[in-house]
Amino acid sequence: MAEGTYLYAVAREPLSTPAGVAGARVRTIEHDGLVAYVSSVPLDTFGEEPLRRSLEDLDWLAETARAHHRVVDAVAAATTTAPVRLVTVYAGDDQVQDLLTRRGTAFHRVLSHVTGRNEWGVKVYTTLSDPGQEKTPEAAGTRSSRRAAEGTGPDTGSPAHPSPSGAASARHDRDDGTYGRPGRAYLERRRASLRGREQLRKQALRRADHIHRTLSALAADGCRHRPQDPRLSGRHDWMLLNGAYLVDEARATEFAELAGTLGGDGVEIRLTGPWAPYSFTVMETT
Repeated sequence: MAEGTYLYAVAREPLSTPAGVAGARVRTIEHDGLVAYVSSVPLDTFGEEPLRRSLEDLDWLAETARAHHRVVDAVAAATTTAPVRLVTVYAGDDQVQDLLTRRGTAFHRVLSHVTGRNEWGVKVYTTLSDPGQEKTPEAAGTRSSRRAAEGTGPDTGSPAHPSPSGAASARHDRDDGTYGRPGRAYLERRRASLRGREQLRKQALRRADHIHRTLSALAADGCRHRPQDPRLSGRHDWMLLNGAYLVDEARATEFAELAGTLGGDGVEIRLTGPWAPYSFTVMETT
């Protein structure tokens, strides 16, 4: 059976680790002070085409991710580590050896940057609903509102087609601005509601920016990821911020305390970590 070489992480020391993906034994490839943690995997599952199909199997993906992180966490617990992306697979050990040769300087630079530091995740939620997720009114309500705005139909209290005898009265209503007043009132309320929601949205986003800037000022590095899909986060509150911060180990308590002060007034801060510095070691591995 043809096999490829699965890469988990690059570090500076060879260490023993738990089994990797598909239960494979993890071994190391060394070059010029760098140690790549790898295992052999079957290409009928991890080859380019089969892998596309495998990634559609959420159970397989979850199991593979757990095994990948188990290896990375074991290495990171003992030494400075640069994790690589999930399911990074090469044709063989020679390609990994070549990677360490070509990208050695970059790997050393990344490892120096994360030495003595861990990644902390900060997710910020608000109980406010995201204005961008607002749904349009039901068709019946829309039609009713349109009739009101046009001054026709039962919403205005006026007949849709005034009789000749009522024509003068209808013209008088239009002239003094009272005709269709319920429709205009509805539209004004609607506009005011939308302006209010937009103002709340802007305030919430400014709050998220402030939180990110404040935490980044204490951290050695910081970045913002896209908000998580509620199906993954398990929460349907509006996620204002999905941030990652590289924090000196000596300042971890200070960072956690600072994050705790930034919540309140409808904003919830969720702090996770410490993690291996996944967000700050991503580099091209080709």
